[in-house]
Amino acid sequence: MSEKVQNVNVEVAGGYQPSVVNLKKGVPATISYTRTSDQGCLDVVHSRELNFEEALPLNETKTVQINTDQAGEFGFSCGMDMFHGKVVIQ
Repeated sequence: MSEKVQNVNVEVAGGYQPSVVNLKKGVPATISYTRTSDQGCLDVVHSRELNFEEALPLNETKTVQINTDQAGEFGFSCGMDMFHGKVVIQ
């Protein structure tokens, strides 16, 4: 990771890998989600706490901007809230 921009790749296949994303506070960040499984509810990823919702087409990468101004743990999940991950900002 560069000190100027943080980008983390998350594979979406039967869950999130990695399921915990660690970011540095105050450094601009993105998470790039790539869905490689056609499991139904994983076709959407959302987070109320981080204010995003993205459709995840199969075998395409979707990137979301993450606001890193505030430290803490923030959850994200699939469209049906069955699979979970979290962003940890320190």
